[in-house]
This record gives sequence, C-alpha cells and structure tokens, in this order.
Amino acid sequence: MIESTTVPEARAQQGVRSVEIGMALLQALAARARSPLSLSDIAADAGMAPAKAHRYLVSLIRAGMVEQDQAAGRYRLGGTALNIGLAALSALDVMRLAGEALTALRDAIDETVLLAVWGNKGPVVVRWEEASRPVTTNVRAGSVMPLLNSSTGRVFAAFLPEATSREMIADEAAQTPALAKGYTAVLEETRARRMGRVEGDLLPGVAGLSAPVFDHQGDLVAVMSALGAQGQFDADWGGAVAAAIKAATQALSRRLGYRVGE
Repeated sequence: MIESTTVPEARAQQGVRSVEIGMALLQALAARARSPLSLSDIAADAGMAPAKAHRYLVSLIRAGMVEQDQAAGRYRLGGTALNIGLAALSALDVMRLAGEALTALRDAIDETVLLAVWGNKGPVVVRWEEASRPVTTNVRAGSVMPLLNSSTGRVFAAFLPEATSREMIADEAAQTPALAKGYTAVLEETRARRMGRVEGDLLPGVAGLSAPVFDHQGDLVAVMSALGAQGQFDADWGGAVAAAIKAATQALSRRLGYRVGE
C-alpha cells in the first residue's frame, strides 16, 4: 500500500520563527527610517531583548538588509532592503488597488464615489461607482473636473506643485472671476484639513468631499471623492463620510509606500 505524502494542514502552515523575528526588526527600522536607530531603540520597538536583537542584526547585516554606522553604532535599512522595496513598488498596479479601495468605500458609506487622476486638461474621472441612492449629475468616467469649484479639483490644486495647475486655475478664473475670489483661503483650508469640500459650488443641490492619495515619494497620484444630494449627504468635516474617505485614502497611500503623517 502506498502511504499518503500529504502534509497535515497544521504542519504545512508552520513557519520559520527566526524569519519572523528578523522581520520584526526590519519593520522597526522601516517605521523610523528617516534616521539611524540605536540597538536599544530597535529592540524596544520590536519587543525583544537587546542581546537577542543584536544577534539577528548581525545576520541581517551580512545579508545586506541592514547597515551599521561603525562610528555611531546606529543601524539603518541596507541596500538589499531598498532593492526589495523598489521591486515591490514597481509591481504595484495602482489603478487596480485604487479601484478596489473605491468599491470598498462605496460599500462602506453607500454614497456615490469617484476616482480621479491628473490628465493633460486637469483632473479626469477614471472610475465612478453608484450608490443605492444615485445622485443626479452629469459627471461620469471621462469627465474633467474644474479646479475652482469641485472638491476633487481643489484637492489637486492644493497638493500638486503650483506650476502644474497655475495656468489652468488662471484660465478658469478668467472665465468665472467670481469663483476665484477667496480661492487662496480655500486651498489653505484644503491643505490644513487634507480634504476638499463643496456644497452646491459645482452643481446646485450636490455636496462632495475629496481626499488625496500619495505614492511612496509623497507625490499626489489620485483623488478619491464621495458626493450626494445636499440634505442627505453628510458633508461635515468631522462626519462619518469624511472619516471613511480619509481612512480609505490613507490606507491606499500606505499601500503605495507613502508614510502617512510625514
């Protein structure tokens, strides 16, 4: 009789403990990657004794995952860790990840949502997800959003380099001078809150909230927005919809390598 070679499920799921410990140290270094860390700091962040952390750091240095400043004795991520991180970033499908995040946001708040990226004519809607209560608007995938009076456009104007949007803002202001009044203050508030808002500014009776998505270099790559009918849509800065949009865009930004809060 031939014996089964199937590995029991519990045994198949066993990992290598030393690898997991090493990863804890790498995560501690990554969390505060802006400056080298002392052994005691790394050990504390990883939740282990300094002597144990040191043994693992020696192996990680040999593998190129960690580097040590011989003069100061502090540690930082090494070249191999950098190469692995860059390879992971290059493999990310931004539009797929953003699309998944957008759908999840729509399901969580049951409001119409959209995803926009910067095009040669300004913010372009690339994804549109309807809620159970469709909002009456002519905005759809392919629409170009204005910078002055859409929450999406205001976020782009606030977080893109000024030179990128300056000419488009000037063109819109020339066509509708009234919208340009107080726009500097609007952008300052958008930056401070890291969120844009309109309440009937673009379309009468329609409110919207938008938040930015950043990549690993801190560059704005997309804007995620939610919109609905005024009176039914929660447009409060501290409301549930605003919190959900911020959580979704921050999670997506982290997925793209951005260190939220820095």
